[in-house]
Amino acid sequence: MKKSRSEVNSIRQKIRKLLLLLSMFLFPITLYYFSPALIINAGLDGVVSGSFIVFVCMLISGVFFGRLFCSYLCPAGWLQDCACIVNDKPPKQGRKNYIKYGIWIVWIAVVVFCYVHKGQILKIDFFYQTEHGISVTDIYGYIIYYGIILLILLPSLIGGTRAFCHYFCWMALFMVVGTKLRQLFHMPGLHIAIDNDKCVSCHHCKEVCPMCIDISDVAQRGDLNMECINCGVCVDSCLRKALTYSMRGKQK
Repeated sequence: MKKSRSEVNSIRQKIRKLLLLLSMFLFPITLYYFSPALIINAGLDGVVSGSFIVFVCMLISGVFFGRLFCSYLCPAGWLQDCACIVNDKPPKQGRKNYIKYGIWIVWIAVVVFCYVHKGQILKIDFFYQTEHGISVTDIYGYIIYYGIILLILLPSLIGGTRAFCHYFCWMALFMVVGTKLRQLFHMPGLHIAIDNDKCVSCHHCKEVCPMCIDISDVAQRGDLNMECINCGVCVDSCLRKALTYSMRGKQK
């Protein structure tokens, strides 16, 4: 019997949702470690900040685990999954998915310019511009916090499921670059694999996918879809057990 996206509640998915809930609970503390602005300020001051280190970790994790962070640990993921209660329509994709690439390239260029302009790294400060490591500690911080919440929620409420991930997320590109590096050097990495003998092309995996990807079609081609966040909802909902997590296999 086919299940809707919200009805896929395997132990793995329960753990994933719990981790997402915890990440959202901690978001007022962790907000600045995901900030695209704070790393610019750090560059101008010649400081390797917490956000700098977090983004480098995302890139490295992308090599081995793709966008797993997006599905298990990202507070924006939890917010968008909540927005599905209001709007669960698939977002329009295609060229719109490249908006985030343009944002990322311009932003990274600004960050590099700031560090080059400073000309030297003076220190490493993981808690740069936070108070005792906590991001939101005053009214000004709460204005930024709720502004970011709206920035994440509105695209999904208007455009459909995880529209912010598809169109605007500046963090996703670090993991996409990591995955591209994996492909370039033919390294093993986490992805969704398919048993073609079991798959009957029912496309149920697309119906339950939070990113609205026809993962069976992608996996049959031995390809990797850079929008896939490796959440495993397709794996846990496939009635014929045709989809599995894999670290090895054919990846173009």
